[in-house]
Amino acid sequence: MKTKMGNETAELKKTIKLVDGEFSKVQALDIVSSLIDQKINFHKVEGMQLWERDQLSDKKPINKRIDQLKGEKESFKNYIKESKDNSKKFKISGFLNIEVI
Repeated sequence: MKTKMGNETAELKKTIKLVDGEFSKVQALDIVSSLIDQKINFHKVEGMQLWERDQLSDKKPINKRIDQLKGEKESFKNYIKESKDNSKKFKISGFLNIEVI
């Protein structure tokens, strides 16, 4: 679906294929860990910027999200470790669904 915004036409929804394929155990761990690390870094920078604007701001929501992401990363590491067969492949499909709200 498209909508008219000013003089421009913009899509209301967009999907980006971020990752899609079959990967070895090591590759899967690298890919997922890297994606989570990038998101953690994003939130850390966001927290610093928030603090710079207002030293009394509540960073608990940001810190909570960082902790959640760290937990997800650890959970995925354990999932990978549980797979004893190194010849197995892991299918990873990752899409970003974006929409104007």
